Amino acid sequence: MSDTDNEKPKLGMRQPLGLKRTVETGKVKQSFSHGRSNTVVVEVKRRRILGPGGAPAEVPVVEEAPAPAPAPAAPVARAPSAPAGETAQERQARLLREAEEQRMHALEEARRREDAERQQAVEDEKRRAEEKAKAPADKAAEPAAAPAAAPASEPAPAPAAAPAPAPEPAPIVSLELDPSMPAPRRFTPVARPEIPKPQPKPAPAPAAAATSSAPTARALPTGTGQATPRRTETAQPQRPGQRGRTGDERRGGKLTVNRALGGEDGARARSLAALKRAREKEHRRMGGPRELQAKQVRDVAVPESITVQELAIRMAEKGADLVKALFKMGMPVTLTQTIDQDTAELLVTEFGHNITRVSDSDVDLASDTVEDAPESLKPRPPVVTIMGHVDHGKTSLLDALRGTDVVKGEAGGITQHIGAYQVTLKDKSKITFLDTPGHEAFSEMRARGANVTDIVVLVVAADDGLMPQTIEAINHTKAAGVPMIVAINKIDKPEANAQRVRERLLEHDVQVEEMGGETQDVEVSATKKTGLDQLIEKIQLQAELLELKANPDRDAEGTVIEAKLDKGRGPVATVLVTRGTLKVGDVFVIGAESGKVRALVNDKGMQLKEAGPSMPVEILGITGVPQAGDQLQVVENESRAREVAAYRAGVIQAKRTTNAPASLDSMFSALKEKQAIEYPLVVKADTQGTVEAIVGAINKISTDLIKARVLHSGVGGITESDVTLAGASGAPIIGFNVRANAKAREIADRQKVALKYYDVIYELTDEIRAGMAGELGPEAFETVVGRAEIREVFSAGKHGKAAGLLVTEGVIRKALKARITRDDVIIYTGEIASLRRFKDDVAEVRAGLECGVTFSQNFVDIKAGDYLETFEVELRERTL
Repeated sequence: MSDTDNEKPKLGMRQPLGLKRTVETGKVKQSFSHGRSNTVVVEVKRRRILGPGGAPAEVPVVEEAPAPAPAPAAPVARAPSAPAGETAQERQARLLREAEEQRMHALEEARRREDAERQQAVEDEKRRAEEKAKAPADKAAEPAAAPAAAPASEPAPAPAAAPAPAPEPAPIVSLELDPSMPAPRRFTPVARPEIPKPQPKPAPAPAAAATSSAPTARALPTGTGQATPRRTETAQPQRPGQRGRTGDERRGGKLTVNRALGGEDGARARSLAALKRAREKEHRRMGGPRELQAKQVRDVAVPESITVQELAIRMAEKGADLVKALFKMGMPVTLTQTIDQDTAELLVTEFGHNITRVSDSDVDLASDTVEDAPESLKPRPPVVTIMGHVDHGKTSLLDALRGTDVVKGEAGGITQHIGAYQVTLKDKSKITFLDTPGHEAFSEMRARGANVTDIVVLVVAADDGLMPQTIEAINHTKAAGVPMIVAINKIDKPEANAQRVRERLLEHDVQVEEMGGETQDVEVSATKKTGLDQLIEKIQLQAELLELKANPDRDAEGTVIEAKLDKGRGPVATVLVTRGTLKVGDVFVIGAESGKVRALVNDKGMQLKEAGPSMPVEILGITGVPQAGDQLQVVENESRAREVAAYRAGVIQAKRTTNAPASLDSMFSALKEKQAIEYPLVVKADTQGTVEAIVGAINKISTDLIKARVLHSGVGGITESDVTLAGASGAPIIGFNVRANAKAREIADRQKVALKYYDVIYELTDEIRAGMAGELGPEAFETVVGRAEIREVFSAGKHGKAAGLLVTEGVIRKALKARITRDDVIIYTGEIASLRRFKDDVAEVRAGLECGVTFSQNFVDIKAGDYLETFEVELRERTL
C-alpha cells in the first residue's frame, strides 16, 4: 500500500501502520554564518480525535450469559455511550473497568454452576449406590442395563440450581469446542478481593470459552453437546496442578541421584531435620502450651575487666539485653567494649545472678604454706652452703670432701657459678653441698645460696684473715637466720694464724666455741686433707639439732640454683628439691616458664627416675631458661602450667614497659641520663646466674659522664640475631665461657662487630672499664703558668694594639694560652702572638719585670687595669 497524496520524504522505508497517518515528516534547511548550512528532518504529529459514541475495536467484550441462539456479537454487549465531556483516557479506563466487572461476574457464575454440578454428581452417586444395594438380583440379570441407566437417569448439569441466587437469571447453555477452530486460551482465575476464600477454586472450560475473544466464542451445534462434560472432566484435574506446583513437580524433569539409582521412582524423601521438626511440632500440639521455666540463677565469675559479650556468655543472657540495660544506665557501649568490675556487678545483680569477683592474679599459683602432717614427715639430708672470700679454698675443700677435683677445670682457679653436689658418707648418710662464688660480682648467688640452705660453712683462709666477701657472707648468713660453722682453711701454711681469725670474727659478732660462743669452728687443710672428719662430724651434729624432715609423698617443690642453655639438651635448670618427690613426666612451672620433666640428671651425670627432698638435680624439658632463684611447682596438667606461665610473663612484661610517675627528681635524672654518653653492650654467658652477675658488675661501672647500657643479655652461644642486634647499634659482644658459631662470625666480620671472649670475670670488668674510659677520651687539666697586670695600651701597626704588662706572678712565655679578665669576667681567651722587652723579642719574662705583648686573632679591646693570665693544658688518660 502506497500513499500518493503525500509526496514528502519519510523517516523510514516502511509505511506506518494504522487507518490514518498521524505523523508527517519533512525537511527544513538551516543556514548559519560563514556559508554553513544544515538539513534537519522534522516530524508533524496530528492529534487523533475519537467520536462521542465510538468504542475501540480492540477492546474485548465479555458476554454475561450467552443467548440460546448463536450470535457472534450481541448488541447487548456493546459498550454504552460515553457521557458528555469524557476524555479519551477516562473513556478507556471506564471500558476496562466494565470489562473487568463483566469478567469477574462470569467467573462467579461459572463457579456456582460448577459447585452445583459437583453436588448433583455426589447425590447421583449416592442414589446409584442405594439402588445397587436394594436390587442386587436385577443388576446381575441385566449387567448391561445398569451402566446405561445410570447416565440416562443423571440430570443435565444445566438445570441445576445455584447455591446462591444470581443477580440476572438466565438459561444455562452448554457449549462445545469447534474442532475446526484452535483451542481457547486458558487463564488463571483470580479470586474477588471482596470475598476472601480459604482455597482458590479452579475455573471450568466453559468460562474460558465464554471469556475468549468474539470471533472464537461462537455457538456450537446442539448435536454434539454431550462432549462438554467429558471435556470438563478431563480438564478439571489439570488446573490445580498447574496452579500450585510443588517443589517435587518443579524438579520433575531433572535427573537426581535417587532417580538414577531407581529408588522410589525418583521421589524426594523428607530429611531427618524435617522429620524431627514435625515430630516436635506434634509433641507440642499434643502436650498443650509449654509451661514457663523458672529462671536459672548462676554464679558469674567477673574479672577486673571484661567485655559485654563475654559477660553475656557467662550469664547465659542475650547480649542485646545487656546493651539495653547499659544504655538505661547512661553507658552507650557495644558488645565488644570492655567494662569494669563494678559495672559488671550492677548488670549481674540486675539480671538476678550472683557475682563472684576474681582478679587476674588468681590465675597464679599460691605458695603452699600449709604444713605437712607430722606422721608424713621423714628425715632428709642437710643442705650445706660453702661461702667465703675468693681464693680462700672453698672449692678445694669441697673437692677434698667429695674426692673429686673440680677446681682444676675452673678458669683462673676461681668459682664463677653456683654448684650443687651430694656426698654419700661412710655410714651411708648424705649431705648436699652448695658451692658459691667468692668474687664480689656474685653477691646475688651468695644470697641465694644462704636462703635455700640449712647450714652455712664459712671458709676463712688462716693466712689471709677476714676479707670483704667474708664479711658479706657473714651478713647473708645472719639475714637468712641459719647456723654457721667456721672452717679455718690453709692451716698447713707456715704463716697461718687461726687465733687471729677468731679474734677478727668477734668484730662482726661471731663468737666461736673456743672464745666462749656458740659458733662451731674447725681447722682444716684442703690440700693435706686434715680436719675433714671433724668438719663432717660438726655438720652432722648441727643437722641432728635441727631435726630436718620433709614429706616425700606429695607434689614436688624446689628452687632453681642455676640455669643455662645447653647446645644439645636445650634449657637446663639445676633445681634443689625442698618438698615432695619430683618424677619424670611431672608437669611444672618455674617462674615465667613451664615444662614437663623429660629427664633428671644428678651431679655425677647419672639419670634418675625421681628426686626426693634435699636432692640437687638437673631438669630437662623446660620451654625456656628460667631465672636463678625461681620456685618450681608441680601442677596438674599442661594447660594449667601454660596459663600460669603466660600470666607471669605478662606481669614481667608490664613491669618492664610501665613508666614510673613523673616527678621533678625523675625529670632531672632523665636529663642527666640524656647528657651522659651511652656505651652499648650485648652480653652472653653460659649460665643464668653468671649473666646476672656480669650485668650487675657492668652497671656498677657507669658514671655520670658515661653509662653502660646492656642491649641484650642471655644464656647460650652467640647467634646471628645477637650479631645483627649489636651491628645495628655499634655495640661489642661480650661472650663469657661461650663462643659464636660460624654463621655469626661471618656476619660479625661483614658488619665489623667486635667479639670479645672472657672466662674470668674481673678481666671482663677491667676491659669494659678501659673501653668506656677510651670512649670518653682523655681528660684536660689546666695549669696556670703566670699572671700579669696591664698598665698601658700602645698602638702596634695600623690597626693593632699592644699591652704593656707588669708580670706579678710566674712566667709569661710566648705561644702560651692566655686569658684576659676585666672585673673578674673573662673577655678574651687565645694565645700570645708576640712578646717583647725593650724592642727585643724574648722567649719569656719572669715576675717583677715589664714587657709588651700582642694577642692572636688581632684582639684590640684592651684597657689599662685588665689582668692577663697564661696557662697550659695537659691531657691525661681518663680512668673510671
